[in-house]
Amino acid sequence: MELRQRYEEDLFLVRGAAAWLATAALLAALAFFPFYTPRYLLFPGILVAINVVVAVGLNVLTGLTGQISLGHAGFVAIGAYTATLLAARLGVPWWLAWPAAGLTAAAFGFLVGLPALRLTGPYLTIATLGFGIAVHQVLTNWEALSGGRMGLAVPRVTFGPAALTSDQRLYYLAMATAVLLTWAAANLGRSHVGRAFVAVRDSDIAAEVMGVNLTWYKTLAFAVSAFYAGIGGALFAQALRHLEPQSFDLLQSIYYFSMIVLGGLGTVPGAVLGAGVLTVLPGFLSGFREWLPVIFGVAIILMMVLEPRGLYGRWLRVRRYFKTWPL
Repeated sequence: MELRQRYEEDLFLVRGAAAWLATAALLAALAFFPFYTPRYLLFPGILVAINVVVAVGLNVLTGLTGQISLGHAGFVAIGAYTATLLAARLGVPWWLAWPAAGLTAAAFGFLVGLPALRLTGPYLTIATLGFGIAVHQVLTNWEALSGGRMGLAVPRVTFGPAALTSDQRLYYLAMATAVLLTWAAANLGRSHVGRAFVAVRDSDIAAEVMGVNLTWYKTLAFAVSAFYAGIGGALFAQALRHLEPQSFDLLQSIYYFSMIVLGGLGTVPGAVLGAGVLTVLPGFLSGFREWLPVIFGVAIILMMVLEPRGLYGRWLRVRRYFKTWPL
């Protein structure tokens, strides 16, 4: 077993030559993915990157801070429509529209986080559920804004060398964004802000006694999580190239929540793993598409009963077994 003698050693994201080699190999595989795989696999790769962004952000709120959200699709919708409207109607370039989408979603996240100061448990869940439904209804009925059921066309992003196809350009943008925001979330969890989030999750009363400002950190968690969702929404809009409110219903929020539960609550690798698995899995279950909500629900129940730490927790058990074998 590896012994650590200083607190600073716990702050390293990557430790040891083997870990650095694995990280470099993973980044190289992601970089060359569009060139050694069939074109039909490129779109699922883009969706994996987008869902990683949303799931990692939701993990900050639910996994680290303990604030359950069943309306996260509402933040994704706000980001998607903000980026699209800025680009389509005002001609704002994507590199300004996407951060604006994230900041707009973060502002709504801050407002939604205010009830979290007084609501906990199922009451907070119902409040976030109502927010997601409200966003869906507003987009459905405000046709001048969203295009209604006819939808809204999304301008294509122009980026990178001409030799790349549009899907390849979007893949690199989405994957670079996912890697950057995942790295930021991992560092956030190890900072004093992340430790304050965990203190609020474990016991908000004890955290307040220790000097943690509950008002600031609860609303900050909602804002950060919504920012990630807004960026993911901007990427999602570009991937679909056509927006309609039906893409952001309650089932989509449950879909995002399932990712962090199956992957492993409170861990960034778990959110990444859960997003990847649940993005790819529906492709193998295309013949049971109408049963997917039931399948996801049963999977969540089984995971909480058999392995509460999720798929990442199971991987840690397997790795620990081989590191200590045959002792």
